[in-house]
Amino acid sequence: MWVTAAFLSALLLGFYDVAKKQSLKGNAVIPVLLLNTLFATLLFTPVILNAELGLGWFDDTLLNSTSYGIKEHALVATKAMITLSSWLCGYFAIKHLPLTIVGPVNATRPVMVLIGAMLIFGERLNLWQWSGVLLTILSLYLLNVAGKRENISFRHSRHVWALFAAMMLGAVSGLWDKYLISSHNIDPLFVQSWFGVYQLGIMIVIAAIVWLPKRAAEPFQWRWSIPLISLFVSLADFCYYHALDAEGSMIAVVSMIRRSSVIITFVCGALLYGEKNLRSKFIDLVLILIGMVLLAIGSR
Repeated sequence: MWVTAAFLSALLLGFYDVAKKQSLKGNAVIPVLLLNTLFATLLFTPVILNAELGLGWFDDTLLNSTSYGIKEHALVATKAMITLSSWLCGYFAIKHLPLTIVGPVNATRPVMVLIGAMLIFGERLNLWQWSGVLLTILSLYLLNVAGKRENISFRHSRHVWALFAAMMLGAVSGLWDKYLISSHNIDPLFVQSWFGVYQLGIMIVIAAIVWLPKRAAEPFQWRWSIPLISLFVSLADFCYYHALDAEGSMIAVVSMIRRSSVIITFVCGALLYGEKNLRSKFIDLVLILIGMVLLAIGSR
């Protein structure tokens, strides 16, 4: 069952990237992200009310959460800042870069998580894992070569650097999730519902200070793909946490399956946006996926 949930999460993540690309095309980034956090918060408001007021709406269901104290809220607020920083960088990157580059680069995130686990939690990589890491690094180099054919330099493009920053901050967020759930035994649904509330508060301040004064230069257009961003990412994360919470689930396998969302992103980039150099990028994509499989094998 947890494998099915992981694959469903991957499918939804792929559509999440496509919805972002469609919403951000020629559009201001900050208000799109603000609305994303707003809709995501509204989706989980019933869960929060049920837990905090003891209403009993979702007893014995997957939506039954728990109420916590100030310490746990502070930890979740920290996650909100980390995740929001990742999203800000990622939104600017996906607005300006082809999906067929964004998807494969994002797919390498488990490598960053693994390296972070090695440095922070003292984990050691085995031969399978090192093979996956080295293969992923090779694929990124080849993807850089493919990007140069579209005048995208991994070394000099600020949008590529924003993409890598988003990936690394996303890895930090994943490690923080592990810390919250494993070390503090915090309910994953509490984390998912409340970090959206804190993100919304932060985004309101950012929009008021950064975007509103120059909104004439960066106009915003409403698109119906914007609420789909919130819907897809909320459902994807819900399936992800459900998979992790299932008995016998393996986080390395779940993470690897989730990265298969790159297939959806890659196909949509080719079909919907007519992106170029697909053959060389496809080879890079295959290498990355093989690297993820090696990581999963080595982490069992």
